Amino acid sequence: MDFTFSTPAVVFSATSLLMLAYTNRFLTLSELTRNLYNRYKDSNGKDNSAKGQIDNLKLRLKIIRWMQIFGAVSFSLSVVSMLAMVFINDTVSLSIFIISLFCLLVSLGLLVYELQISVKAITIQLNEMKE
Repeated sequence: MDFTFSTPAVVFSATSLLMLAYTNRFLTLSELTRNLYNRYKDSNGKDNSAKGQIDNLKLRLKIIRWMQIFGAVSFSLSVVSMLAMVFINDTVSLSIFIISLFCLLVSLGLLVYELQISVKAITIQLNEMKE
């Protein structure tokens, strides 16, 4: 395998777009949580559906936070990998880059988990509409 200075740089564009997508998911869920909270508060705590959805959104927001953290760590380690290539050596740089890829993989795994929770929540709501 040929590990060059441009190899970690390839992750930059993908990670930047991924972080933007994560941020958009976070902002959308934050707004939805606020709306559901107001609905729950207006019902004087009697809207169990809103309460359940708020709990679901709280979990999803925590997962998205960890997605963002692992994405940011991955991005940062890619930069450190490039610096290590310049100031230390290729072996250290490659090791750091592999850790960076692992963090990116964890972030993507959390994305899949969050999507499963999201689909389950939507399915429950659609089933409520049938009743």
